[in-house]
Amino acid sequence: MSRRLLMVVTEDWYFRQHWQAQAEAAARAGWDVAVATRINAPEHAAAITAAGLRLVPLAMNRRSLNPLRELGAVGELVRLYRREQPDLIHHVALKPVLYGSLAARWAGVPHWLNGLPGLGYVYASDEPKARLLRPLIGGLFRLLLNHTCSRVLLQNHDDAKFFAAGIVAPERVHCVRGVGVDIQRYAPVPEPPGPPLAVLAARMLWEKGVAELVEAARMLRSRNVPLRIALVGGPDPGNPRSVPEEVLRGWQAEGLVEWWGLRSDMPEVWRQASIAVLPTTYREGLPTVLLEAAATGRPLIATDMPGCREVVRPGETGLLVPPGDAVALAEALATLAGDAALRARQGAAARRAAETEFAVPVVTAQVLDLYRQMMGAEP
Repeated sequence: MSRRLLMVVTEDWYFRQHWQAQAEAAARAGWDVAVATRINAPEHAAAITAAGLRLVPLAMNRRSLNPLRELGAVGELVRLYRREQPDLIHHVALKPVLYGSLAARWAGVPHWLNGLPGLGYVYASDEPKARLLRPLIGGLFRLLLNHTCSRVLLQNHDDAKFFAAGIVAPERVHCVRGVGVDIQRYAPVPEPPGPPLAVLAARMLWEKGVAELVEAARMLRSRNVPLRIALVGGPDPGNPRSVPEEVLRGWQAEGLVEWWGLRSDMPEVWRQASIAVLPTTYREGLPTVLLEAAATGRPLIATDMPGCREVVRPGETGLLVPPGDAVALAEALATLAGDAALRARQGAAARRAAETEFAVPVVTAQVLDLYRQMMGAEP
């Protein structure tokens, strides 16, 4: 009889983008895999079930802060876990980790893995709200994640060290770097002709460094550096830190950047790019967009932040700059924009790293080994 795996992810689109390959790998390895997620669009539900995964609709809302609704979300998970009776639950992201750990205790689930793709706003920001939430979230982590049935999965070594240094017992902390990249879909191609193009692909949030990139673009234009800069992604209206659409259109009208909006054809985006840039001030897990660009053979510019440091090796696969420093960002962009040979060398090194360290089969094998260890089997 197959072991039963339940993956809990709040959004169907997020599961498809980042976790479906791992769920499919688990199914091929003999697990009976169910996915509990909120259904946002019929095409996402159809794609999940077409992959042979059992879909369980989830009402949990990642944006909700209503206390009664949040209690209802915990109750929903308890009922789900008792009904499904999984051998192992894989929670993904903060709310499923916290609520799911509580529900798993009440439902008597034997094993659960708590995956945190990044520590995000609460641990990266110095805003009063973040400082207020930090001890509360830390206390909940200590209370809920040290259970004998629980393990914690982080995506970069900085986060793993942070958790093992006083939040969760070190033997319960594991690091698997990212969710992997499809190195066939993101294949290396030469740069297109014309002025080089730097691409920031992300949700249009202030924490992603959008303002710093625009300021760097302003500096480069004053120096007549031949570089196009494109913002690829849409605003996130449910997020208070979203960049308003009128601001994005204003920057484009000013000629500082091109705003391409939300794109589903990311392989084509990276084929058109010469440089990937992610000037985030957000505490990322391991940014998938950097892996996609690396697999396409593009050099990387990112801030010296957890997650980014796992992929961007200064002078080898790209350049790191201090977070929030538009001047340093402009210098890094100018350096790569003016040296095609350097772009080619760093892009080739980034591709090699994608093949040997970050390809989907490499990453999924590590996650499956962790599942086996949790079930008491040898990896």
